[in-house]
Amino acid sequence: MKISGKFILKVAGTLTAISLVVAALLGVVNNVTKDQIAAINLEKTEQALAMVAPEGATFEAVEIPDDVAAAAAQYATVSEIYTMSTGGYATKIVASGSQGNIEMIVGVDADGAITGVSIVSNAETGGIGSKVMDNKPNDAGVPVLDQFVGLSGAGSLVVKGNITPISGATVSTNGVTAGANAALAAVEALG
Repeated sequence: MKISGKFILKVAGTLTAISLVVAALLGVVNNVTKDQIAAINLEKTEQALAMVAPEGATFEAVEIPDDVAAAAAQYATVSEIYTMSTGGYATKIVASGSQGNIEMIVGVDADGAITGVSIVSNAETGGIGSKVMDNKPNDAGVPVLDQFVGLSGAGSLVVKGNITPISGATVSTNGVTAGANAALAAVEALG
C-alpha cells in the first residue's frame, strides 16, 4: 500500500493546526494565571520568611553578590537573599530532592547559626519525602527541619552524621541539608 503525498501533507497540516491552537490556548492560560501564581509564591515566601526569624522581624531584599557562588559548591542555588532586621540573613534556596526541586527559606543569625528552615514549595513523594517537607519526626524522634536550628559551618551538615534522616526519605533530607549548607555558605561569603 502506497501513501500519497497529499495524505501526508493533509495529516501534517492538521497536526500543525492543532499544535498552533493548543499553543495559543496555553499562552492565554499563562497570561491569565501568571499574576495569581506570582501572588501565591510571594505569600508562601513571606510565610516561610516569618517562620525562620524572630517574631516581629522585617526583611529587606538584597542583591545577590557574585561571590555567593560558593553556595553552588553545596549543590544548591541561592535565588534570593534578605537581611533580617533582627540581624543575620534569610536566603531562598533551591536544591534537588527525590522528585524535583525543593525551594526553601533558611534563616541564619548574625553569629552564622541557622535560625530555621521552612519549605516554600516541593514535589516530593506524598507519605515519604513529604514527611521531611512537613517537618515530621526523624528516626531520632526530632522534627526533621527543627534539627538544623543552631547548627553552623557551611559544608558541615551531613546526613547520617549530624543530620538524622527519616527512613525512606534520605534523598529529601539530603536536599534540605544541601540547601542549609548552601545558605550557610552564602552568608559566610557575605561576611
